[in-house]
Amino acid sequence: MAIPYYLKISYPSDLKDPKEKTIYRFFEVLPGALSWLTLIGVFIISWLAPFWAAVFIICFVIYWLFRTIYFSFHLNACYRQMRKHEKIDWIKKLNQLSPQKYSLPIKDWRKLYHLVICPMYKEPIEIIRETFRSLVNTDWPKENMIVVLTYEERGGVETERTAKLIEEQFKNKFFKFLITRHPANLPGEIAAKGSNDAWGSRQAKEKIIDQLSIPYQNIIVSSLDADTVVFPRYFSCLAYHYLAVKNPLRASFQPVPLFINNIWQAPPISRIFAFSASFWEMMCQERKEKLKTFSSHSMPFQALVDVGFRQVNVVSDDSRIFWQCFLKYDGDYRVIPLYYPISMDANVAPSFLRTMRNVYKQQRRWAYGAADIAYYFFGFIKNKKIPLKRAFSLGLTDFETFWSWATNSIVIFLMGWLPLVLGSGTFRQTLLSYNLPIFTRNILTISMVGLVASAFFSILLLPPKPIKLGRKRYLILVLEWFLLPIIMIFFTSFPALDAQTRLMLGKYMGFWPTEKFRKK
Repeated sequence: MAIPYYLKISYPSDLKDPKEKTIYRFFEVLPGALSWLTLIGVFIISWLAPFWAAVFIICFVIYWLFRTIYFSFHLNACYRQMRKHEKIDWIKKLNQLSPQKYSLPIKDWRKLYHLVICPMYKEPIEIIRETFRSLVNTDWPKENMIVVLTYEERGGVETERTAKLIEEQFKNKFFKFLITRHPANLPGEIAAKGSNDAWGSRQAKEKIIDQLSIPYQNIIVSSLDADTVVFPRYFSCLAYHYLAVKNPLRASFQPVPLFINNIWQAPPISRIFAFSASFWEMMCQERKEKLKTFSSHSMPFQALVDVGFRQVNVVSDDSRIFWQCFLKYDGDYRVIPLYYPISMDANVAPSFLRTMRNVYKQQRRWAYGAADIAYYFFGFIKNKKIPLKRAFSLGLTDFETFWSWATNSIVIFLMGWLPLVLGSGTFRQTLLSYNLPIFTRNILTISMVGLVASAFFSILLLPPKPIKLGRKRYLILVLEWFLLPIIMIFFTSFPALDAQTRLMLGKYMGFWPTEKFRKK
């Protein structure tokens, strides 16, 4: 089946029609333009209409309070569900699942294969080894696992040496083990995880799957970051959902990513971001109708083949593969939350300043996912079969997320005092002017309940504490959360605004690989 041309677009230059280029470029400009208009508008309204600016900020902080409470309930619900799923014997549930209830024409779950793609660049061997040990330690039968370690040629001799050592140690642990080198500078590719993943997937298809004539629907492919540690029952949990849910060939499967592998080594700011990212993904599991794929996730191999594998010249391939499938299947594609954890590294570098730089760059790269907005809105225009309500409900929710990411923290910080500074002398003499900072301070103080919840769940999610660290470290972990309001501006809104501005100006970003470092 031919793949529609709009599934392959990464930039306006990929289009031949000048009108289509203009439309695609408009959608690229849109997120950054709206964010900047919002921030500029904050100053203008505070100057020309301070009364309405004050009314707006009062409504906004009240909205923020209810949003915080709403997300806290979601966080709590996901945590409880996740702990419940960790305790389930999924192999037992697979044995109890009648083949007549399978959503696929598979008579036995033991004929299901897990294909694991692990792209690597310059990660230390200790990190790669821990990832592969976690694969070996899962309860899924290893005779039904195909593992691909695909390393970058541009990583040099040391990267190749690491890959060879991993192959030597683990090649006999699985049904099939493939090590492959992703060539540098292939035409039409950017140096990125997605292009390496696509290369490894194609190699697995050509050298293993097609040669053994394994039906594509019998394969679930999991794309794992190099530092991903899968929990013991992940693959059995995934297999159960794949066989039990309705129409699994039209669904991706998202575990809960917890950035905690090296959390005790992370400096405070990095640790807060690691937990914040984990909490956000936990809350997203509770909003399954809005859920997208993020970081390490799984999907049917059949779907991956149908869309022509991952795009090889985009930065945010983890979310883009969802939109590829969504457009390919006319909107009949979704993400199933697994409520089951996997773990990855927090952002840590050899020095504090380098870690802060890396936190900013990682946030900017994630925020560059705004490039998906042009991709799916253009796709909605071209694919008339997608139900309008479904398309724009999902698309506008995603759009609002990126807009909020870039603006909300700055708006809250500015509008509590801008009307007082820029407004007329008449306004500064009003009762509203006097009460505005008091009201906003009180509401935001009440909103601190969200920080308390965050601190509580961060303690619950911590891995075992190293013996050399005293009990006072737990108190420090709690107090760190009070840095969040300031950090949200400089390490959340600013990098998001940076990414959207680059996209708006056509200064397209390349892929920045997060440095992996663990103190010995």
